[in-house]
Amino acid sequence: MTEPLVQERHWAVQKERGSFILMKFTATVARRLGRRALAPLLYLIVLYFFVSGRRARHSVQQYQTRLAEWSSRPALRPRLRSVFGQFMAFADCLLDRLDVWNGKLRLEQVELHDPSGVREQLLQSQNSGRGQILVCTHLGNLDVCRAMAELGDQVPLNVLVHTHHVGHFNRLLGEAGEHRMRLIQVSELDTALMMDLSQRIDRGEWLAIAGDRVPLHGGRCVTVDFLGHAAPFPQGPWLMAGLLRCPVNLICCLKVDGRYRIHLEPFLDTPAWERGQRDAAIRGWVQRYADRLAQRCLESPQQWFNFYPYWQAPNAETHDAR
Repeated sequence: MTEPLVQERHWAVQKERGSFILMKFTATVARRLGRRALAPLLYLIVLYFFVSGRRARHSVQQYQTRLAEWSSRPALRPRLRSVFGQFMAFADCLLDRLDVWNGKLRLEQVELHDPSGVREQLLQSQNSGRGQILVCTHLGNLDVCRAMAELGDQVPLNVLVHTHHVGHFNRLLGEAGEHRMRLIQVSELDTALMMDLSQRIDRGEWLAIAGDRVPLHGGRCVTVDFLGHAAPFPQGPWLMAGLLRCPVNLICCLKVDGRYRIHLEPFLDTPAWERGQRDAAIRGWVQRYADRLAQRCLESPQQWFNFYPYWQAPNAETHDAR
C-alpha cells in the first residue's frame, strides 16, 4: 500500500469529526443497555468512519507498514482486515473509556505491572517529598490510567492537555460526573505555568503529559528516529522535567486478552543538562522514549491510536501531528 504525502492543519485546530449527538446517543445506549446491545451499531459506526476516513486509513497503513519493516515481521504489514481492526480497537477503547468514567471499570479489574516500585513512590510523595512526572502515550487506553489517581488516598494527578483538543468527548466525561483529575489546558510552557507546576510538584502532586503529540504550530519539537524514519516529538515533557528537576516515569495501559494492564517504569532519575547542552540532552531523552515506544507498539500493534500522518515534518500552520 502506498503512503500518501498529506499536508493538513495541525491536529489541535482541526474540527473533530463526527456528531456529538451521535456520540452521546452511543454513550447512552452503552450505559443503559450494555455493550452487547451496542455491538451491531458500533460496527456500523466504525465502518462509516473507516470508509469515509481516507486520510485516517492511509495513516494507519503507513504506521503498520513501518512497524512491520522496522521489526522485520511481514505478518504485521497492513491488510484491509488489520487496518479496519485498528479502527475497531479504537472504538472498543472509547467504550472502555466510558466505563472508566462511569465507574464500571474498577481498580481491581486492572493489572498493574510495576517491577521498579513507581507506585510506592507515588503513594509516598503525597505525604513527603516532591511529586514526579508521568509521560504517557496514545498507545492503549490513556483513561484507564486514571486509576492511578485512586491509588492510596486520592493522590493528586494533574493532566496537561492542549487547549483546542478537549473537544466533544470531554463534555460526555463531565456529564458522567468525573471530577477526580485536574485537567490543565496548555499550549506553551510559559513562566506563569511553570511556576504553577513547580508549586504542584513541591506539594507532592504528580503531572501527566503525553510524549507523542507535537504542540500547536510545531513549536518546541525535536525530530528523532521512530520505527526507522524521522518523526517529530514534543520537547515539552523533557524540558519541563529538566526545569522542574523532578524524576520522569513512563506509563501506558494496554489491553491484553480482554484485560487492561498498566505498565509503570522509571525513565529519568535526575533530568538535568550542562550549560549549552540542553538541546543535545533533550534529543537523547526523546530518542530513548521513541525507542521504548516502538518496543511497546510491538506488544499491541493495533493499539497505537494516532490516525494522522505521524511522520510528516513539522511545518508551522500546515504541520499535522494529532
